[in-house]
Amino acid sequence: MKIAFQMDPIGAVNINADSSFRLAEEAQARGHSLFFYTPDHLAYQEGRITARGHDLTVQRVQGDHAHLGPFRDVDLADFDVVWLRQDPPFDMHYITSTHLLDRLKGHALVVNDPFWVRNYPEKLMVLDFPDLTPPTTIARDLDTIKAFKAKHGDIILKPLYGNGGAGVFRLDTNDRNLGSLHELFTGFSREPLIVQKFLPAVSKGDKRVILVDGAAVGAINRVPAEGETRSNMHVGGRPEKIGLTQRDQEICDAIGPLLREKGQVFVGIDVIGDYLTEINVTSPTGIQELERFDGVNIAEKIWQAIEARLA
Repeated sequence: MKIAFQMDPIGAVNINADSSFRLAEEAQARGHSLFFYTPDHLAYQEGRITARGHDLTVQRVQGDHAHLGPFRDVDLADFDVVWLRQDPPFDMHYITSTHLLDRLKGHALVVNDPFWVRNYPEKLMVLDFPDLTPPTTIARDLDTIKAFKAKHGDIILKPLYGNGGAGVFRLDTNDRNLGSLHELFTGFSREPLIVQKFLPAVSKGDKRVILVDGAAVGAINRVPAEGETRSNMHVGGRPEKIGLTQRDQEICDAIGPLLREKGQVFVGIDVIGDYLTEINVTSPTGIQELERFDGVNIAEKIWQAIEARLA
C-alpha cells in the first residue's frame, strides 16, 4: 500500500518513544511505501487534495532515522492510507486540515477518521459518558468556574484543547490563584477551560489504555514525578508496566463500539482510579512503551485493523 503521514517534523522525533515513527517502521516492514509531509503543506487545489513532502524510509538509528527523498507534490487521493498524526493544539489550523482530509473519503482511508476527530476532540468526547468521568465543567465564565470549585474544593484546571500536560493546574481548597489563572488564560485565548474534580488516585498513576478499533490491547501506568501533579511523559511522568482492571475493561466496553463506528482506529484513553478523564484521538501515543512492557506488537495490530478495513 501507499501510506502518507501528516505529522510534525519527523527529524525531531524520539525514535524510542514516538508512536508515529513506530507506525511508519511497522508499515515499512510490511512492505508498504511511505510518504511524509507536515500539515502546512496540505492544500486544496481545484478539486484535488494535495501535499508537498518527501518519500520516506525509516531505520532505528536516532539522528539518522528518517531518509527523505526529493521534495515533491502528490495527490493524496492516489494513496491507500493517510495518517492524521500531528500534535495539537486543536486550533483552526488543525480543524481546517480535518476539513480538507475529509474530502478524501471514497479515495483514501484517513486514520483516524477526520470528521470524528474534529467533532470528538479528546476532552469533549468524554461528555458522552458522564457515568464514567469525574465531575466536570467546561466554561469560560469565572463565576461558573468559582461555583464548581466551591462545590468540589480540590480541582484541576486546564486548557480545553491543549496536550501533553501543558497548562494543567491543580487548585486545592486553600488556593487563591483561580482569578489570576482565569485572567491569564482568557487574555490570550477565546476558548473555554475545562475543570474537573481532583482525583487523589493520580498519585498512584494516570493509566494510558490503548484501544485498536475499539478493543483494549493493553495499558501503561504514568506516575507523576516527585512534587508534580501531572503524569504526562512530556513533563517527566514515569511509565510503568500495568495490567487492565475490571473497571478499565468496563470503560473500554462502554466506549469501544462508538470508537469503532466513528473510524477511530488508534485511540489512547486516560484513566485515573475508576474514572475516565480523556479519550485521545488526535495523535495518541504510548505504543512503544506498551510493546516493551508487554512484549506485544501493537503497531502490527493497528495495521491489521487498517488492512481489514481496506480488504
